[in-house]
Amino acid sequence: MTKDYGPDMFLQGCGSEGTTDLNHVCLPAGCTYFPRFLTEAGQIALLARIRQVIAEAPLYTPTMPRTGKPFSVAMTNCGPLGWVSDKEAGYRYEALHPQTGRPWPPMPDMLDYLWASLTGYKHKPQACLVNFYGGKAKLGLHRDEDEEEFSAPILSVSLGNSAIFRIGGLKRRDPTERLELQSGDVLVMGGASRLRYHGIDRVLPGTSDLLEEGGRINLTLRRVTKAE
Repeated sequence: MTKDYGPDMFLQGCGSEGTTDLNHVCLPAGCTYFPRFLTEAGQIALLARIRQVIAEAPLYTPTMPRTGKPFSVAMTNCGPLGWVSDKEAGYRYEALHPQTGRPWPPMPDMLDYLWASLTGYKHKPQACLVNFYGGKAKLGLHRDEDEEEFSAPILSVSLGNSAIFRIGGLKRRDPTERLELQSGDVLVMGGASRLRYHGIDRVLPGTSDLLEEGGRINLTLRRVTKAE
């Protein structure tokens, strides 16, 4: 199978020599920020693959547990498992798209490669949540805690307009700090930061022309089950 990525798509060689020599910013312990890690060519190529994912597994609007309030972001997934939410059954992972009933599309090779190069975790991710932020969409402070495997980090990739990312502590009321995530940025949260509260305050319109329709796409890679 032909790879969907090449060396021109990563600004720094994608960790071929390990992450310590890469341009990165350390936030709280276990949280590492790789600014503009994807080149323009890499962003365009990855976006094309994500559009293929969306064509096969359309974006939809999930709802909150118990209240049924719709999210402000639209979502889909790729990989063996997908994160879903609805009023009746709450937050969980499923193997099928909740509206089409079909399996999620495969994860692009480029994302597997980023995970292997930047996380140091030997097992592959099982889910890639695709969030589309249009208009005034945002995501409140939350923890990614619906997985069984907390020793695996979370890796996120930003495409499109910049967003104000907020990261806090292990308790919702802990102090927070902000970081502007730009198109092509990669963020890894693991170790002591794996269960930190985090969210998106707002998207900054007009900060990227990558998406013709505007807005922002965020890709979040996770390992869901414990490796055997």
